[in-house]
Amino acid sequence: MSLIEIKLPKSLSKALNLPVNSPKRQQIKVLKKLLKKAKHTEFGQQYHFDEILNSRHLGKRFQELVPVHDYNKIYNNWWYKTLQGATDVCWPGKIKFYALSSGTSEAASKYIPITNDLMSGNRIAMIKQLLSLRTYENLPVRSVSKGWLMLGGSTDLQKGPGYYAGDLSGITAKKMPFWFTPFYKPGKEIAKTKDWNKKLDFIVEQAPNWDIGFVVGVPAWIQMCMEMIIERYQLKSIHDIWPNLAFFVHGGVSFEPYKHGFEKLISKPLIYIETYLASEGFIAYQNRQDAEGMKLVTNEHIFHEFVPFEDKNFDADGNIKPDAETLMIHEVEEGKDYALLISTSAGTWRYLIGDTVRFTNKEQCEIIITGRTKHFLSLVGEHLSVDNMNKAVQVVSEELNVSIPEYTVVGVPHGNFFAHHWYVACDDHANAEELRIRIDEALKEINDDYAVERGSALKEVFLDILPESTFMEFMKLKGKVGGQHKFPRVLKGKMLNDWQQFLTTGTL
Repeated sequence: MSLIEIKLPKSLSKALNLPVNSPKRQQIKVLKKLLKKAKHTEFGQQYHFDEILNSRHLGKRFQELVPVHDYNKIYNNWWYKTLQGATDVCWPGKIKFYALSSGTSEAASKYIPITNDLMSGNRIAMIKQLLSLRTYENLPVRSVSKGWLMLGGSTDLQKGPGYYAGDLSGITAKKMPFWFTPFYKPGKEIAKTKDWNKKLDFIVEQAPNWDIGFVVGVPAWIQMCMEMIIERYQLKSIHDIWPNLAFFVHGGVSFEPYKHGFEKLISKPLIYIETYLASEGFIAYQNRQDAEGMKLVTNEHIFHEFVPFEDKNFDADGNIKPDAETLMIHEVEEGKDYALLISTSAGTWRYLIGDTVRFTNKEQCEIIITGRTKHFLSLVGEHLSVDNMNKAVQVVSEELNVSIPEYTVVGVPHGNFFAHHWYVACDDHANAEELRIRIDEALKEINDDYAVERGSALKEVFLDILPESTFMEFMKLKGKVGGQHKFPRVLKGKMLNDWQQFLTTGTL
């Protein structure tokens, strides 16, 4: 039986077939639904949701009355109460699940509330993405009915006083709808395993017994798993054991730096499907074959706002300023970077998620992730984004025919001026000096500000080549293994100090 052919419940079918509307109208409808549901909560009373709902200009009044929050602000003022068992704080009822997330920089875990309403919206977005495969040309229909190998966090969640907490992928797997269970691998029993190495060993052991059509996860961990299977069974490619593997569903990081190395492991072309599933919600997904961007989820459970990622709105450390300009979806422009604010059906209100996005197709509401508000380099005005870095790495890896699956960049003093220090993972034969020169030249072509500053205060670029295992070992020591964890592209603060200590001593 194919997933696309499953007969859906009437209520879900109705939800999936919402009338086509303008993005602005869809978003106002979502905002109104969120405000109505939460108007009797403490947050709703504090910020006058009733008044907002009675306003002729709902979106603008919402922006006027409700402040922007980062994690620390909303946790310290509101969410901490829910962990203590309080109900009706930012969303009706009691919060029973929390996604543990530390992003890619902070050391302490964040507790992101997860509600049934949020999970329902996430599932509908997932089903819509799955159904969009029907529009793909030359769709390998046979593979659609095969297994889904999903590398995520443990479903054996941490138990707190009245709640459970864990990786979002673990919560999602634990609350998986019954109709998806036959397709799900590695299965619920092994999904409970907290030890990442044991989980991988089990998957490698069971790999010959599965007929996999989809692999789902962060590229680095999927690649590691496939390499282990190929090595264990002395295969030429992963298709020797999974001939029906046709889809790779990925997200969280740009796939381009991984693509060259990834395609060494396959003997048939795969359909790559990008998703934007954060701990705070299912934000966007690729719904058109070969689309440059992902379609924002505009009519379900998330209200989006966009803050132009400019000096007037953010300080040098990537913190949002109190008077930052915020836009709704009909006010954005293509080709500009925006920090994303979301309000969701889990009591996440005007929340700075930390990602920056760019609209590639405003009419289709399609975006790409360009980086993080705190993961960019602008020591002297070079304004170097993660997107710039990814493109440079992609260009150079293709020119030199080498795989660069991981990298990170540090801004450092250099005499009276400054420099960038690159740490690049490459297990192929590569010359560090050649990589340094080529990446530098590629960035000059991509980013005019960078080119100007390289002739001024940004005096030097350094580059070290390290084995990919060095990056993986650091992540293991940080407790960021598997699931949605990915290596930060820019290192600052404590993460930088830990990295430097690790390179010196091998420990943290």
